[in-house]
Amino acid sequence: MDDTQLLRYSRHILLEELGIEGQERLLHAKVLMVGAGGLGSSAGLYLGSAGVGQLTVVDHDVVDETNLQRQVAHTLARVGQAKALSLQAAIAAINPDVRVNPITQRADAVLLQALVSDADVVLDCTDNFATRHAINRACFERGKPLVSGAAIRLDGQLSVYDPRDAASPCYACVFPEGSGVEETRCATMGVFAPLVGIIGTLQAAEALKLISGMGSHMAGRLLMLDGRRLEWTDIRLPRQHGCPVCGHRGA
Repeated sequence: MDDTQLLRYSRHILLEELGIEGQERLLHAKVLMVGAGGLGSSAGLYLGSAGVGQLTVVDHDVVDETNLQRQVAHTLARVGQAKALSLQAAIAAINPDVRVNPITQRADAVLLQALVSDADVVLDCTDNFATRHAINRACFERGKPLVSGAAIRLDGQLSVYDPRDAASPCYACVFPEGSGVEETRCATMGVFAPLVGIIGTLQAAEALKLISGMGSHMAGRLLMLDGRRLEWTDIRLPRQHGCPVCGHRGA
């Protein structure tokens, strides 16, 4: 770490729980983030400002004016630009030392298997169940921790699914494929702008804790936020023995 980095990250280095060693781990970390919308905007900006060495951002969508109400990494000047490229520009304006690798294609199973293998931690900042399940399968097959967030209307969720922990469930344990859970989207149901910032920032926090050695205590828990009353509900989640993704691991 050079003198410029020592100054930039001095407030991290002062933390006993993180220190120079933890910051060094961040500087050499590889993070995969799928989704550069509301959750990904906040998570990406904080990962970048914290000095994550390499951030791969996957998003096939482009910036639209309706995004600007909540997707704080994007600007009016970048309407029509790929969101992954827009987030790359936003992070570069804060911390040009971070290597952002934008991928402007849909995150399918083949792509995810390749990208997850090279990541230290994965963030799911998407908004549909099919992609979430594909990310979950890739993470558990490759043994990589997954930080999952969701936000719709005034309700938010956060969890960490960690295949390195024999007791940790996976996303499919909590939301099984084909379970008939109704999929809701911001375009039809709406979303409170600061809510995606709250959840996305928490995703960044858990990812940074996992990378730096501070450790996350979110595996096996689902944290749910009622934004109307600002009330948190903390649910304990066991691994499901019959889960087709992780049930055979330590069951």
